[in-house]
Amino acid sequence: MSPSTPQHQMNLVQTPDYRESYANSVQVRVSVWDFQLVFGLASSESPEQVTIRNNQAIFLSPQQAKALWNVLGQNLAQYEQTFGNLALEPQPQAFPHGPVH
Repeated sequence: MSPSTPQHQMNLVQTPDYRESYANSVQVRVSVWDFQLVFGLASSESPEQVTIRNNQAIFLSPQQAKALWNVLGQNLAQYEQTFGNLALEPQPQAFPHGPVH
């Protein structure tokens, strides 16, 4: 009989400067020492111009980046199993043509 592994308890605590935000843009920058994820909001005033307003950068060690890759992959697989496949290409909107009243 093998000895049982001890159960570790994890406590998640939000610091006073904790904040949540939304991003529809992420850029990844890589160096030998770390990965930098830059989050922002992308908006378009016209089809020819997109503006991205970066608002947060997070640095990860390569090991943490790989752990994030794994957990995102698992969660995306569960999401698609529940809600269907995600398309990366935007779907064209069916806007009505003709006069606007």
